[in-house]
Amino acid sequence: MGVPSELRDAWASRRKPSAIASPNEPTALHSKSSVREAVRSGIKTALITGSVAAVPTLVGCRVIPWAKANLNYTAQALIISSASIAGFFIAADQTILESARENSFQKYDKTT
Repeated sequence: MGVPSELRDAWASRRKPSAIASPNEPTALHSKSSVREAVRSGIKTALITGSVAAVPTLVGCRVIPWAKANLNYTAQALIISSASIAGFFIAADQTILESARENSFQKYDKTT
């Protein structure tokens, strides 16, 4: 069954494109830059967190008898990568929230 092409074209022409922000608007440009900033800070934090988590994990698996017996290479990799992933998302979320807070304060200051 499917939608006839004439009906599909009629519905497509009725759709209002004004709801979508154009890529040249200041808000769209600001959101792209804030996302880039969030990703950049997330990657920095993930690298630091991964290296900080790797040292005690690898040392502990060679020194502590329980860890030596029970944590294989996959478990060690999961511990290190979960710390890195958590660091990335926490830093990116903080950066995005900080950007949104600045935008809301700027909007509030303009109205008064």
